[in-house]
Amino acid sequence: MRAPRKSVMRALFAGVASLLVFAAVAVAIERPEYVDLVEPICKKNKEASDRLLSGVKKLVKKDKLKQAGTAFKKAAAALEKAHKELSAVEKPAADSAKLTKWLSEIKAEVALMKTISAKFNQGNKSKATSLAVKLQNNATKANNLVIVFGFNYCKIDPAKYT
Repeated sequence: MRAPRKSVMRALFAGVASLLVFAAVAVAIERPEYVDLVEPICKKNKEASDRLLSGVKKLVKKDKLKQAGTAFKKAAAALEKAHKELSAVEKPAADSAKLTKWLSEIKAEVALMKTISAKFNQGNKSKATSLAVKLQNNATKANNLVIVFGFNYCKIDPAKYT
């Protein structure tokens, strides 16, 4: 009598397991859904960056380095907040490694922006501007990682600020 009961339990377990696998596949996020989820986060950050950094070039040319440093510090904080929000969004399984790398590049940009801020605040214009070039290169690298996503707002363009 034990053998039939084991068979029923195995069949029941197998059925439940296959339903769980099917459910997991059914709710997995796809690339277009990911783009729809992250673009509003990036749009908010882009608007903040535009507002905070739009006059930085003029400030630097006029040697108002402390003001430029403050602008970069605030923009770095905004990008750091966006990075945390982006990191919390579920990634499509097929793109997980690429998106993880992209997010690490964004985190590196936050660090660069904080360093640029510090250099401007110290009055070190040449070091800050050389780091700004590095920031542009990093942004290009990050953008190239996710070009297939067709981002609009999540495409980084620090060239207009630096």
